[in-house]
Amino acid sequence: MGERFVVVPVDGGGGVVGEGEHSDAVVSDPAPDTGSGGKEAGEDSVFEQQDPNAVVPILEYNREPNKYGDGVPKENSPFINNTDNDKGNSYDGTNMALFEEEMDSNPMVSSLLNKLANYTNLTQGAQEHEEADDDEGPKKKAVKSPQMGTFMGVYLPCLQNILGVILFLRLTWIVGTAGILESLAIVGLCCSCTMLTAISMSAIATNGVVPAGGSYYMISRSLGPEFGGAVGLCFYLGTTFAGSMYILGTIEILLTYIVPKAAIFIAEKKEDEVDALLNNMRVYGTCCLALMAVVVFVGVKYVNKLALVFLACVILSILAIYAGVIKTIFEPPDFPVCMLGNRTLQNNNFDKCFKTEVIDNITVTTKLWQLFCDGPELNATCNDYFVNNNVTEVQGIPGLTSGVISENMWSEYGPLGMMVENKKVSSVGGGDPVQDIYLPYVVNDITTFFTLLVGIYFPSVTGIMAGSNRSGDLRDAQKSIPIGTILAIATTSIIYITCVVLFGGCIEGVLLRDKFGDSVKGNLVIGTLSWPSPWVIVIGSFFSCCGAGLQSLTGAPRLLQAIARDGIVPFLQVFGHGKANGEPTWALLLTAGICEIGILIASLDAVAPILSMFFLMCYLFVNLACAVQTLLRTPNWRPRFKYYHWALSFLGMSLCLALMFISSWYYAIVAMVIAGCIYKYIEYRGAEKEWGDGIRGLSLNAARYALIRLEEAPPHTKNWRPQVLVLLNLDSDQGVKHPRLLSFTTQLKAGKGLTIVGNVLEGTYLTKEAEAKRAEQNIKSAMSAERTKGFCHVVVSSNLRDGFSHLIQSAGLGGMKHNSVLMAWPGNWKQSNDPQSWRNFIETVRETTAAHQALLVAKNVDSFPTNQDRLGEGTIDVWWVVHDGGMLMLLPFLLRQHKVWRKCKMRIFTVAQMDDNSIQMKKDLQMFLYHLRLDAEVEVVEMHDNDISAFTYEKTLVMEQRSQMLKQMQLSRTEREREIQSITDESRSSIRRKNQDAAQSSNLNRQSSQTEDTQEDEAQLIHDRNTASHATINDKADTGPERVHMTWTKDKLFTERNRNRECNATVAVRDLFNMKPNQSNVRRMHTAIKLNEVVVNKSQGAHLVLLNMPGPPKNRGGDENYMEFLEVLLEGLNRVLLVRGGGREVITIYS
Repeated sequence: MGERFVVVPVDGGGGVVGEGEHSDAVVSDPAPDTGSGGKEAGEDSVFEQQDPNAVVPILEYNREPNKYGDGVPKENSPFINNTDNDKGNSYDGTNMALFEEEMDSNPMVSSLLNKLANYTNLTQGAQEHEEADDDEGPKKKAVKSPQMGTFMGVYLPCLQNILGVILFLRLTWIVGTAGILESLAIVGLCCSCTMLTAISMSAIATNGVVPAGGSYYMISRSLGPEFGGAVGLCFYLGTTFAGSMYILGTIEILLTYIVPKAAIFIAEKKEDEVDALLNNMRVYGTCCLALMAVVVFVGVKYVNKLALVFLACVILSILAIYAGVIKTIFEPPDFPVCMLGNRTLQNNNFDKCFKTEVIDNITVTTKLWQLFCDGPELNATCNDYFVNNNVTEVQGIPGLTSGVISENMWSEYGPLGMMVENKKVSSVGGGDPVQDIYLPYVVNDITTFFTLLVGIYFPSVTGIMAGSNRSGDLRDAQKSIPIGTILAIATTSIIYITCVVLFGGCIEGVLLRDKFGDSVKGNLVIGTLSWPSPWVIVIGSFFSCCGAGLQSLTGAPRLLQAIARDGIVPFLQVFGHGKANGEPTWALLLTAGICEIGILIASLDAVAPILSMFFLMCYLFVNLACAVQTLLRTPNWRPRFKYYHWALSFLGMSLCLALMFISSWYYAIVAMVIAGCIYKYIEYRGAEKEWGDGIRGLSLNAARYALIRLEEAPPHTKNWRPQVLVLLNLDSDQGVKHPRLLSFTTQLKAGKGLTIVGNVLEGTYLTKEAEAKRAEQNIKSAMSAERTKGFCHVVVSSNLRDGFSHLIQSAGLGGMKHNSVLMAWPGNWKQSNDPQSWRNFIETVRETTAAHQALLVAKNVDSFPTNQDRLGEGTIDVWWVVHDGGMLMLLPFLLRQHKVWRKCKMRIFTVAQMDDNSIQMKKDLQMFLYHLRLDAEVEVVEMHDNDISAFTYEKTLVMEQRSQMLKQMQLSRTEREREIQSITDESRSSIRRKNQDAAQSSNLNRQSSQTEDTQEDEAQLIHDRNTASHATINDKADTGPERVHMTWTKDKLFTERNRNRECNATVAVRDLFNMKPNQSNVRRMHTAIKLNEVVVNKSQGAHLVLLNMPGPPKNRGGDENYMEFLEVLLEGLNRVLLVRGGGREVITIYS
């Protein structure tokens, strides 16, 4: 740990400054840097000559390491945004000395509270972009704290976003078509949906600080990145299509009501009018979109400055409607509707609603006559219906007291092309329906039904997120968002409900169903009701639609930018970039492109249901987020808004889902498929984020419940599958030695069940923590590369033996514990100087047996296939020597489910002894496999009791001799260590002797010599014990080598030792050459050699050989021989999987 010293002034009198002053002196505020020197005050006091009367500096030790390297003491703030003011905070006070070493990571509470109290939160909107535009110098302006209140910050923006194009252009038509009662049902459904959503949103928004990003931020942080990304993109698409709808509304008002003559495409025939209107919408809409995109690109500040103007237009228009309604009570406006029989006529091409008129006592025909007859003459041939029925005029707006409300109560749905008729007026039939479409009747331009009207109306209640989107600009977002949003929804709901009733009570039904106002000379229907002039509504609605379109084009790119910058959708990364000031240029281009799709659709009625779907899906997940958080009772779920309940959230969610399918079931399915695809894409390819979301909490609860259920009983044989603990080895760089072991696990498991990948590091956790973390990361990377789905567990233990034991005992949780252990065969165990490696392997075999767990040992695992390989025609050979639960049958079946092994065939070999009936054995085995539903070839291999060959004796003898030699080598290593220790002790004794007299020195020499003799005796005793069991000569020699008593000298000591060692070596060599092999070992070696011959003969070309693994000897003295037996058994085979069952049946013939 680096040390530094801090100058502490002491007064001239020699007294140290008082405690409080002392603290200030230690940590003094450095003077600001000067232009040239750049030194801090205090440097001069160290290096320059001091005034003898001045304060004398002394050095005080400071434990904080010097992190700067310039020798100047500075304070290190625990906060990222460190300022000069932070340097006054001292951690050197005596009151907190106990915690001073932790101050860097754990700041004092007083400092933390100071930072949190000054927390500022800026929106991702236009404010910082405007400031970035204005900032010319290197330093930015001081950030202003948000000052918006509930009214200006939430209520008015929500009002402006909710009230819009549908109110002005379609609400009268919806009331006329659906009737007052069904219109109230539509309004009630939609407003209830948004009100319930607002309650859920208020709970989420008041549960902590909500940065800018609105609904996307709330959903992603509540439900996780997958839901957040899917719903965020749906909300983005909804906002983008809303821009299309507002632009189409703008063009419809412009071309239909303001300047109809500006149309480029003009219909020569009546039946072409719809196509001409749509083409005009496409051309003008594209131009309008380009213009708006340029405005947004040039500067959002202009859009924000015009927002108040657009809001004023909306409010003035609504006030004009209410004023007009009140006026109809006293003086209804004069807007006559011309009727032929009970059919409504378009009066664009005629002025007078008469068939004929008398001018100067002469009856002449009118323009209306010429529209229905083939000439202006009175005797011209006319349409039958025209001849049979009279022309009448009715008042389009009879007024609130006229009683027309009773006629407009019920719906008037109809197919495309149906004429708008007044059912209470009688008419005489006639006319040709085929020819009627060419006549100037007002007809339905689309087929109408209740669910269609719900989809068209719903966009008029969207916009409730406007307040939460501005959360960064609010003075107190947690208070303003709930109040402002709910008040705005309540206000707009009242406006919509009163408008439905007032429209139905003031306007004639045929005029209400006239969507474009053709029967009142092309006036906007709602405009005919307004006061003082229809132009108030026309101009107000035009600017309102313009403003809403601009705001959609402003908000949608920023939402996309926020999603892109979160990094959860990799292919959207490019849209996170923009201009130098952060303006999302690329996102704006994509938004304009998607917006153009909506404009090419060209019909407002077709675009409205599309954006309804996306908004409804967004609202659905807001409700789901609130319900999940409430039911989970997450500790962090503490909203300040208390008037919520999970039942309300579920009701809102159900209502959203119902409205989606009511509006348009096919659009709903498309929207859900899009959201589902985005969800799965983020799940598989997206960046992993931990946002403390509710879905993670839900998963934890579900996992806990499932684990508790699992622990009630062990799994039935039918449900048994290998839950594998993979024991991995790492190299010196913490890299995975055998990645193919993970590939094999993937092929065996196919993502099902439990996989735990474990590793043991030798040492203590305090010293190896960083290595353990790195090892865990490397293992996870290898698992990801090999597509192994599972968990990683790295254990630090004092030795590998205990570490593997801990893993086998404690890996897993509850019922989700492993039942099988997979490990690699220690291939270089013979070459290893350290016998501990193969001893650990054998102990692991013993531990798995004791724990009743299956064991799989893969030999030559590096030659196993990767997940990309596709093995051709070949076999998986199973050598079923002993039955240990059916693991040998089950494993090939599981492997063949994977595409790597799919083409391989399964062969089962079993071994018959001399007394066995081979033919019957084969039949029984075939029947057993038939009942197990396994397809495999069966072969019975006969092994006769041959005499044990000389080769077997020789192999066993070599094995035992090698074992004995290793023990001798181990013993000599122990002796060398003792020799080094004795020399060290002798050197230390000689140093001490120099300071003492000769008598003491002689005494010490004698004692030291006796000590060395004792150590030599102990070493010799160990050697004798180890060699006695195998000695065939000197059985009667009970004593060790001759004891030699001599005065201590180094040369004599070495001479004596070498003599003893030579004697011992001679004895050991004689032991080795006179050994006879143990009969039990000979029999085991015979079995290994014979079985190996048979297996190599039959299965040398197999892709994989599965073989029963013999158990280790109960006597640990034969451990090394056990390894030799296994080596002989596996000799000549490439890919081998040794299998040892866990002591229970894992496969059954029963269903």
